[in-house]
Amino acid sequence: MISIFKIFNPLNILWLAILLFITRIGFIATVPDKLEFIFVEPFARLLVPVSYEYAFSPGLNVFLAGVLVLGQALLLNYLVNFYNLLGRSTFLPALMYVTLSALFAPFMVLSAPLICNFLVIWMLFKLFSFYKSDDAKSTAYDLGMIVAIGSIIYLPYIYLFLSIWIALVIFKPFNWREWVSGILGYITIFFFFAVFYYLNNKLGSFYHIWAPLGTKFPNRININYYNYLVLIPVLLLLGLYFFKLQQNYYKSYVQVRKSFQLLFIIFLIGGLSFYVKTEFNLNHFLLCAVPAAVFFSYYFINANIRWMYESLYLLLLISIIYFQFNTF
Repeated sequence: MISIFKIFNPLNILWLAILLFITRIGFIATVPDKLEFIFVEPFARLLVPVSYEYAFSPGLNVFLAGVLVLGQALLLNYLVNFYNLLGRSTFLPALMYVTLSALFAPFMVLSAPLICNFLVIWMLFKLFSFYKSDDAKSTAYDLGMIVAIGSIIYLPYIYLFLSIWIALVIFKPFNWREWVSGILGYITIFFFFAVFYYLNNKLGSFYHIWAPLGTKFPNRININYYNYLVLIPVLLLLGLYFFKLQQNYYKSYVQVRKSFQLLFIIFLIGGLSFYVKTEFNLNHFLLCAVPAAVFFSYYFINANIRWMYESLYLLLLISIIYFQFNTF
C-alpha cells in the first residue's frame, strides 16, 4: 500500500476513495440512529436562524464527512508537494490524512473541527509563504481573518492565532507591523460580528464570547483507556518520524526545516487547546490530523526497509478497523 502511494499517480485518488470506505466500514455498520452536527459556536447561532443540527440522516452525515475528508486530503497533498516538504511528489500525505481521520468514531462524522481543517490547510499555504515574502503584512492580515472565522465555527481554533506570530519568528526578521497586521485581521471580523450583535440588541453579552478562554487546564480527564489502544501504532510511527527527522534534519533545505518546526507547533497548539470546550470531545483532535499526516508521510517516504514500513501501516489499518467493531 505505501509503495503505491509513494508514487505520484492520479489513479491513487481512486485508491484513496476505496480506502476511505474501508477505514469507515466498521463505523458504517454500527452508525447511531441520530448524529448531531453543529458547525458554529452557540454565540454565533444567530447567523444560522434555522434548525440544522439533525438536518442530515446518519448515512448522509457520514457520506458528506467522507467527501470533506477526501477533499482535504487532496488539498493537503497539493500543499506538501507544492512546498516540496518531502523531497519529491507523492500521494503519501493524502493517504495518511485519510487514515488518521478514521482513528475514532467522532472523526468520521460532520463536525466543526472537521470543517476547520480546511482553514488549517489554507493557513499553512499562507504561513509557508512567509519564507520567500518580502512584505508579509497583507498575508498576516488575511491569516488573522481566517483565525477569526475559525473561532466563530469552533472557539478553540482561536489559539491557532499563535501560529501566525510563531511563523513570523521562524521565517522572518522582526517587524512589528506584520505582528499587528494579524491582530487587525482578527479584529476586522469580530468588528462586523459586534455590529451584528448590536443590530440584534445583544451587544451587552458580546464579551461573553471569550469567557471559555479563562477555563483552567484540567488536572484529570476521565476516559476509557481501552478505547485508545489504537493510538499505540500512532505513537510508534510518531517516534519513528522524529528519529528519521533527526537523522535527515540538517540535510534538508532551510525552508523545509523551518516548515516542520511550524508544523510541530501547530500540532501542539491543536492538541492542547481541547480544554476550552466544557464537554470533552475527541473530534477536537482532528485539528492535529493535518500536521500528523505530514509527519507520518515524512517517515514513510524516507523509510528503506519495505517489509517494516508496510507492516507498520498494515498494523495501523487493522487497529483502526478492529477498534471500530470493539469499543469495550
